[in-house]
Amino acid sequence: MKRMFFLFFLTFAVAFALYAQDKTIYLWRNVKGMEKEYSVMFMHKALNSDARADAKVPVVIVCPGGSYHHLGLYNEGYCSSKWFSENGITAFTLKYRTNESLYNHPAQLEDVQRAIQIIRENADEFGVDKNKLGVIGYSAGGHLAAMSGAFAETHNELEKIGIKTDVSLRPDYIMAIYPVVSMQDDIAHRWSRNSLLGYGKKKQTQKRKDEFSIELNIPDNMPPSYIVVCEDDHVVIPENAKRLYAACKSKNIQNCRLAVYPWGKHGFGMLNNDFMKEFHWNDALKDWLIEINVLEK
Repeated sequence: MKRMFFLFFLTFAVAFALYAQDKTIYLWRNVKGMEKEYSVMFMHKALNSDARADAKVPVVIVCPGGSYHHLGLYNEGYCSSKWFSENGITAFTLKYRTNESLYNHPAQLEDVQRAIQIIRENADEFGVDKNKLGVIGYSAGGHLAAMSGAFAETHNELEKIGIKTDVSLRPDYIMAIYPVVSMQDDIAHRWSRNSLLGYGKKKQTQKRKDEFSIELNIPDNMPPSYIVVCEDDHVVIPENAKRLYAACKSKNIQNCRLAVYPWGKHGFGMLNNDFMKEFHWNDALKDWLIEINVLEK
């Protein structure tokens, strides 16, 4: 019994240390009619940044995956935020609404747009550069990240619920990791599609499938995008990532990259697993962040 208690305490202590954050922001607390919407983001301040008190660092919103049904907050959320923080970027892990709590679109897009608004409007308080704001997403979170860039001007969900802002809701850069992209029948991740759009033919008309297939809706001002996929991903068909890249290239989106790895499957996040040890995929991501002037050499 004592050993079990010790192991429980140790697990709790490790989890607490990993999950520790500098600030918790409730997205809807002061918004009339939205007060009961429980969406939060956890701030992890950048380390190793300029020592000057007025220094502004890049910032990223981290969107974990989970088929739009639940969230992989540990390996895709907190581990990612820790890595960005250690590399001089302030990170906000976004706990957005999912179908596990009976939410479909537009709740998820509302949450990420609200997060962008809050960060940009409070950039001085957070010590971040509002013009170096990115969104990274994994799996269904990759769809959300891409959607935040593609839909910023065509789907202003904040305006629809009476929230007006002078800041742009368009991220400056996007990172989509083993992303859900398409809602088309041939390659769609069905669980993500069901969770986002709702079940049934009335909610999944071809028109709606087209509307939420990111590869069919890339605007001319799509942010620079970094896309990662493994050839042996049996959860989300790799063609999703490849179609996103092809669509960006067809629109001549600058600084768009596709990193294809021979193995690694799905859900590796930023854990120190076999895939990370072999390929160090986040080192290549860092090089890209330097290339687009988010980070300095």
